[in-house]
Amino acid sequence: MFPWLMIWAPQLHFPWSGSVAQQIDPGIFFAAIPPRAGNARVEQRAFEVASYGRQLGWLTEIVTELAGQQPPKSRKAAHSLKRLKEVQAEIEKIKDSELHKLAADVEALLLQLQKSDPAAFARLGTRLGPLLLAAA
Repeated sequence: MFPWLMIWAPQLHFPWSGSVAQQIDPGIFFAAIPPRAGNARVEQRAFEVASYGRQLGWLTEIVTELAGQQPPKSRKAAHSLKRLKEVQAEIEKIKDSELHKLAADVEALLLQLQKSDPAAFARLGTRLGPLLLAAA
């Protein structure tokens, strides 16, 4: 390669090429709420109190319990209730799966720490021992 060509080195960027920057910020969601739909600051503060998923979970629990006391009268409502219960069960499976994965990840990291730094593992064991015994 000729060094004098380094002076003229254009950068061409075709579609979907070149540097990519993506902002991953939950604030983007609230900034995207149109003014006619509500107050974005209020929505964000409410979200900080309880996420939409948590709020929907509470509502789902209440609706399914009330539906158990007074079953829906129409076929459409009965079908919707059945689907809601299926979705609720699927979400619970996802939560359980994530908890099991978290426990497996913690165990793997502890075993890795034990192998790579036994002294740090012992210090951590001293700090976490009472916590683990209290949970048992």
